[in-house]
Amino acid sequence: MMKPHYNINIQENNEPLLPIPLEKFAVETPHPYEKLGANYHGLSPYFLRETVLNYLIKAQEYLQEIKPHWQIKIFDAYRPVEVQEFMVNYAFDELVKSRNLNLVSLTKIELENLWSEVYKMWALPTLDPQMPPPHSTGGAIDLTLVNQLGETVNMGGEIDEISEISYPNYYANSSNIQAQEYHQNRQLLKTIMTKANFKQHPFEWWHFSYGDQMYAWQWDQENSNSQICACYGRIIN
Repeated sequence: MMKPHYNINIQENNEPLLPIPLEKFAVETPHPYEKLGANYHGLSPYFLRETVLNYLIKAQEYLQEIKPHWQIKIFDAYRPVEVQEFMVNYAFDELVKSRNLNLVSLTKIELENLWSEVYKMWALPTLDPQMPPPHSTGGAIDLTLVNQLGETVNMGGEIDEISEISYPNYYANSSNIQAQEYHQNRQLLKTIMTKANFKQHPFEWWHFSYGDQMYAWQWDQENSNSQICACYGRIIN
């Protein structure tokens, strides 16, 4: 489980949370988590911090320079901690179902291992101001791509899938032609997002962020312990 970004200090810059202009992107309706029962209390999940939103629009422009008429497809953006908790529990339940497990018969160690798998992909839904889940800051976004026909591009794995298939470079060394296509699609997504100043989650091909603790931690690792701070903490509604 990777949690070192929690050691990054936050110097909140109070940048506003702004609505994403959805006409510029592809989106799912209804929102994927609302469809599962997550309660946003009437608020739209399609919000980001101002700078993050501006960078996302830049990424869309970069994509169309490479692939005219393709679009970024937004899966999820701002996520309240309450929704984070709902989805963590949902992910755990789905993992149990997928493996036909009986919770009553599991040992404490086996349960801990299951939760460890969940928390490798999902941040702890804590209200601790020093450990905000990335999406609760408005600095993180989950996304994929759609082609000129409006079809979702095949990345060789589903968003939120709890397995190594979700690792960004899972297909990098495969000689299989189809697997190489998946890798190229993931690389295209990473290329446009990193060019627009985002950093990619090391375990999730779909997750990118700017300004949160994970972003700052990755920057710190890449720049010889620069002691950078995160500029976005949890949004409190």
